[in-house]
Amino acid sequence: MSLQLVTPPAGEPVSLAEAKLHLRVDVDDDDSLIGSLIAAARQSAETLTGRQMITARWKLVLDAFPCHAILLSKCPVQSVVNIQYLDMNGMSQTLPLVDYVVDTSCEPARITSVFGKTWPPTLPQIGAVTITFDAGYGAAEEVPEGIKSWIKLRVGSLYAHREEMSILMRGRIDPLPFVDGLLDPYRVALV
Repeated sequence: MSLQLVTPPAGEPVSLAEAKLHLRVDVDDDDSLIGSLIAAARQSAETLTGRQMITARWKLVLDAFPCHAILLSKCPVQSVVNIQYLDMNGMSQTLPLVDYVVDTSCEPARITSVFGKTWPPTLPQIGAVTITFDAGYGAAEEVPEGIKSWIKLRVGSLYAHREEMSILMRGRIDPLPFVDGLLDPYRVALV
């Protein structure tokens, strides 16, 4: 199973102006830096929550249709664009909308075949099924305020502590706990 970003979000849940207001920065000298910190904080929030903040298109690749429901791990799912599969002749087919049901009321969203039908047989090779879907809250104003506040706090920490270590009172040096978390979206899970 592989989850791939097809179309990235068109913006960030926290604007540069909102971040600068939170940071109490009046000059434009660090705008590029603050913009990259917003993106890093958003990505960290998405990794920690399993959520997509601003609408993006994703593709889930499976080796075959499962016996159980297909779970879409990016929440909230807005819609399933299509389900494609390789038939036994190796030809790409698009599953008709009437052959499956999408339940977006739960998280993660689920897809099952409709009652009385089963998934079609697929070519027995890796990557035989692809599900393209849109996920996210929508535009920036739709992202919950709690998540936006967390992003602003993370941007503040990253802006104030630009190094991996922090010197605390009495000369003690401590690693900053969120630094390694910036790599979480890039970790490869070996099964």
